[in-house]
Amino acid sequence: MDKITMQRKTTESTMTAALEFSKVKADYRSKINTPIPFLNHMIEHIVWRGGFNMAVDVQLDKFFLSHVICEDLGITIGKAVAERISRKTADGIYGYGVGIGIIDEAMAQCAISFESRTYFDINMGGIAVPQEVEGMYSEDLATFLEGFAQGANCTLHIDLSKGCNGHHIWEAIFRAFGIAIGAAITIDKSRAGMTSGVAGGVEFNRI
Repeated sequence: MDKITMQRKTTESTMTAALEFSKVKADYRSKINTPIPFLNHMIEHIVWRGGFNMAVDVQLDKFFLSHVICEDLGITIGKAVAERISRKTADGIYGYGVGIGIIDEAMAQCAISFESRTYFDINMGGIAVPQEVEGMYSEDLATFLEGFAQGANCTLHIDLSKGCNGHHIWEAIFRAFGIAIGAAITIDKSRAGMTSGVAGGVEFNRI
């Protein structure tokens, strides 16, 4: 089975993300289990637009901290996607992608590149984004995305161009994010052995 499972343990949490690179299954929603319903909904968009399956499990110590959940889970999923990129470089995986997400009045763009260069930028374009949406702080949703960039050691840019409804704004962003990941994990045999950037893989040696 074409699957990668990544687990991250700290004294605060144990995060497990199992990615299966096959057609999205009818019961995919049942596999996404965090204690934050709107975060589950955002991960659903990643799966649906990315075109792969993801099972998520979150275990916490006695403190429920939404920032910890979002950051730690983002890091864990990022590690899993980066592992997929690494394993499939010889097969011609792209390692980069762009996506535009829309829903009603909201539109966002995402660009991602896996080149062992960690950088995250989210630009809300001067649009007033509600501090809280569906019981989640917008700050924590951004933290999830930043955690992904850290875990994946990738460059991630997100730009919001339109939107006035908080729910739609984040849906557009996560749709774009899912599309970009789906493009990055696409395999083209003509690119066999090619990396996302012309510098190739990064190697460090102690001398």
